[in-house]
Amino acid sequence: MGDLTGVTIAVTAERRAEEFIGALERNGAVVRHAPLIHIVPLPDDTMLRAATENVLAEGIDALAVTTGAGFRGWLEAAEGWGLSDRLLEVLSRARIFTRGPKGKGAVRGSGLTEYWSAPEESNRQLFRHLLESGVAGKRVAVQLHGSPLTEFTSALADADARLVEVQPYRWEWPADLAPANELVDGVIERKVRAVAFTSAPASANLLSLARERGAYDELLGALKGDVVCACVGPVTAGPLTAAGVPTLQPERQRLGALVKLLVAELGA
Repeated sequence: MGDLTGVTIAVTAERRAEEFIGALERNGAVVRHAPLIHIVPLPDDTMLRAATENVLAEGIDALAVTTGAGFRGWLEAAEGWGLSDRLLEVLSRARIFTRGPKGKGAVRGSGLTEYWSAPEESNRQLFRHLLESGVAGKRVAVQLHGSPLTEFTSALADADARLVEVQPYRWEWPADLAPANELVDGVIERKVRAVAFTSAPASANLLSLARERGAYDELLGALKGDVVCACVGPVTAGPLTAAGVPTLQPERQRLGALVKLLVAELGA
């Protein structure tokens, strides 16, 4: 494993960005921080509260936990409303399905126990198993994180599940897009050796921004050539993969593993 001295890497994350940047800089990298999303917490959101009160009023048979951060955010919002004890009681009677270790850790950290956890840490595996468990006529809550999961929630609805969607966070563009625009220029001009992504909305937003600027083909040319795209996992890489951009992904979908991969691949 070599060091990253002189290697310029762009970090597109907002959440845990300082931790990520610090780890790269300790390995010698020159880091450019260009957030491509802003995570908006919704503790006061009327739709989130309505979904929570729906769960409390009628209970649920099953819960799909897609992210640990999203599940914890839901409980934190409920605590702010004075509803957390009641919510935990209702959830304790449901079968809880999680996308992987992070979701499982958040569930267990709240004093609950998961019914099943997806070993591949993928939404596809999570929702396939949930469907196979039988959802017809059942009340199924889906904890979303950042954006809708229409592909999976539609399948639940088609299987006659009574669906409750709970979205503790949503994504939006950063207030200041200057760093993101500078990143597009830096990639096209090959001033950036690698771009690191930790969420699918961020990778999608880079492509969208380039498209809006009329620089989409130039950006793709760089990403398919000299500039490396490193993604924490296949979901994050999805928009890039759909555009034909090759990506590096660690075996374990963890920030530390992504740092080690970048050092191993780009280190001198």
